[in-house]
Amino acid sequence: MTDNETLNAYARHADDYEARFGRDTGPGQHLQAFMDAVQTGGRVLDLGCGTGSAARHLAAAGFELDAWDASPEMAAIAGKLDGVSPEVRTFDSLDASDHYDGIHANFSLLHAPKAEMPDNLSRIAKALKPGGHLHLGLKTGTGEKRDDLGRFYAYFTDAELTGLLDDVGLQVLTRATGEE
Repeated sequence: MTDNETLNAYARHADDYEARFGRDTGPGQHLQAFMDAVQTGGRVLDLGCGTGSAARHLAAAGFELDAWDASPEMAAIAGKLDGVSPEVRTFDSLDASDHYDGIHANFSLLHAPKAEMPDNLSRIAKALKPGGHLHLGLKTGTGEKRDDLGRFYAYFTDAELTGLLDDVGLQVLTRATGEE
């Protein structure tokens, strides 16, 4: 994500995110399912780690963890957590090949324009080892817009996203909708 308005919104509200997500007591159901799917001790990337909630649980569970966020302020908060050493990096800097057993992109790629999703998913597919797992959290809908804080969002229908994943050779194993 390189949208300056979105990055500025996260910079302004980083402490709010830390207060909201820094107190969780365990991995949510989607993160737990991801951890259960990836081999114990495997290398994982938390792509868009935010304040590090998921990254902390991944590190504590014994995964070899890389954590990235485009927001220096969010990465600084995540870096205070045990086992989390985030890098300030954007989606387009992912250039690994057959490197990760799992990539956790939970409500991060939704900040990239829809036109960039095919390239982002292609980079992810290339970075995953054969049999690797991707957790992708997005908001459903159509179009693109900004919220009241100025954050940019891209919305996808299930069919649209399934087609994009198929195009890069990623198979949907499970899907869930709702709120967590």
